[in-house]
Amino acid sequence: MKRLFTLAAACSALAFTASVAAQDVTIINAKLAIGDGSEPINGGVIRIRGGTIVLVDSGDGETLGSSDDYLDVSRRDASGQPLVISVPVIDAKGAWVTPGIFAAVTDIGVFDVSGVRNSNDGGASDSRFSAALDISQAINPASEHIAVSRAGGVTRATVAHAPGDSIFAGQGATIDLGVDPEPITQARSFQMVVLGERGARIAGGGRTASNLELRNAMAEAQAYVAGAWEGEDALLTRPDVQSLVPVISGKQKLYIHAERASDIRKVIALKQEFPKLDIVLLGASEGWLAANALAASGIPVIADPLDDLPSSFEQLAATQSNVGRMRQAGVKVAIGGIGAFEQPRNLTQYAGNLVALSKVPRASGLTWGQAFASITSIPAEISGLGGKAGILQAGAMGDVVMWDGDPLELSSNPTRVFIDGIEQPLSNHQTRLRDRYRDLDESDLPKAYDW
Repeated sequence: MKRLFTLAAACSALAFTASVAAQDVTIINAKLAIGDGSEPINGGVIRIRGGTIVLVDSGDGETLGSSDDYLDVSRRDASGQPLVISVPVIDAKGAWVTPGIFAAVTDIGVFDVSGVRNSNDGGASDSRFSAALDISQAINPASEHIAVSRAGGVTRATVAHAPGDSIFAGQGATIDLGVDPEPITQARSFQMVVLGERGARIAGGGRTASNLELRNAMAEAQAYVAGAWEGEDALLTRPDVQSLVPVISGKQKLYIHAERASDIRKVIALKQEFPKLDIVLLGASEGWLAANALAASGIPVIADPLDDLPSSFEQLAATQSNVGRMRQAGVKVAIGGIGAFEQPRNLTQYAGNLVALSKVPRASGLTWGQAFASITSIPAEISGLGGKAGILQAGAMGDVVMWDGDPLELSSNPTRVFIDGIEQPLSNHQTRLRDRYRDLDESDLPKAYDW
């Protein structure tokens, strides 16, 4: 094949969960959206082997039949010759093929009905612990929220606790949305802390309290590392202070929720005070007012794209041009977070709205490629999975979605979803309800609940 964008890469050095049942498949004649900010490619070819993408190609000049045979030199027949492996070929017939959507900061998989406390593990406000809470222990891969999101083309997500009685919400996890019982891609992938108005209320009623709460925690973690932490005089429990050790060393990312421009500048200053912190800013409704400082700091942002109303005093300068203006200033911006917390399948709509915004006079939106990257490769990079998720390139996870139209159009839907190279079911409780009542014979008694 000609003009290879990338070639087969070595196995991942990271310890990700990969299914042994991954399928080998080649998709041809696709309209490929790589996810890196570039424009779509017509006539593309993508090949998945062993759960990993091994080839992405423009596909020009080569026609494959019903199978794509190759020699597997790692496996040999009785005569010692490499085995010939026959890989099924899917002719996309010009349909869109993209990386899976990467949902940045959600709560999918940790509750069934949010208002029913017994079914909701999205927070632990009565717990004696805070930073040590580990959301990976609560994720239910059979959750209908995961199934609905998967049907919307979401293949990976970062999941976080809501804060309770501490500004520390605990340790989040990166998951895949596969139907298998092992959802965790990376447990304890980040710590989350809440500042701004909400953090102030939790800490004691004012920003002075949340500021001191955060710095005291950092100081206790430093003392713990130095062997000078004295539990009887400390404010944190031993598990909480231990969980902050990888944060202060930069081994675990610190997601900080802040909306107001002055709060954002305090976050930037925190980086100067604790230079090893690997900070990600969450929210940032007024981020455009501090865009140049954010760009200079290198702190990436996960922003709500449609947060354009002064719904609180910390969001008085909110605007739909926020993401576009930060992007123009050079800030790495992903779409997600608070506004898309429960419905990450809507991320494609939000990204499409930012494309439309670019057509509005004096507004700042995104190009199609930038918008699609903001829900695929960029959130993956922010989470620490750069080059492994949210992108079509050799060496990346086999998370691939086929669509019946432009994925940023409201009328488009996924037709096939692969996670780690395994094709996923797209049915869920909502689709079953739709099918149940579509042609219901009113002369029949109500059908039994089919769960």
